[in-house]
Amino acid sequence: MSHGAVTRILAIRHGETAWNVDTRIQGQLDVPLNDKGRWQATRVAAALADEGITALYSSDLQRAWQTAQPLAEATGLAPRPERGLRERAFGVFEGLTWAEIERDHPEASERWRKRDASFGPEGGERLAEFYERCVACVTALAQRHAGELLALVAHGGVLDCLYRAATRAALDAPRTWQLGNAAVNRLLHSDDGGFTLVGWNDTHHLDEGG
Repeated sequence: MSHGAVTRILAIRHGETAWNVDTRIQGQLDVPLNDKGRWQATRVAAALADEGITALYSSDLQRAWQTAQPLAEATGLAPRPERGLRERAFGVFEGLTWAEIERDHPEASERWRKRDASFGPEGGERLAEFYERCVACVTALAQRHAGELLALVAHGGVLDCLYRAATRAALDAPRTWQLGNAAVNRLLHSDDGGFTLVGWNDTHHLDEGG
């Protein structure tokens, strides 16, 4: 590791799943991409093939792993599974739609919607724990590949944590930024400055005919 070297990071959200369409909480349940999600993954690969990526990591959940596969083929890099990039564990919320959570777990739903950092659904991770996991994982990967261009395929919750780390937004601040499926998000990391935001929610590669 080169002290002070800046690592460029391409943080990619997985492609669409049927549960994304249904607003159903996936958490760490292993839901595959749908047809649109698989198409999105090929578009990400085409867009980033010539960027000069030197290392590729992915959450080991299949919706992320399937998104990483076309990029691996386009770059010749073997993707490395990383459990630290998994989505937040949502416990009893997993498999439920947002409306079902509000109906069946009203008190927990309110704490979740208010982004209470100390709250975790029964059997799941507290928000503060999840944030620390994500930021520590990506920090370690950035340090391991200091001075390189690192690609990560992860989940909306993970990317939300990285956005907050880069912008110094509070954990309980309402989300005002987009987290599109198969979007490319660009950050920098250095030991001196931590994370810096360069570009967010780029989905131009998903434009029809683009």
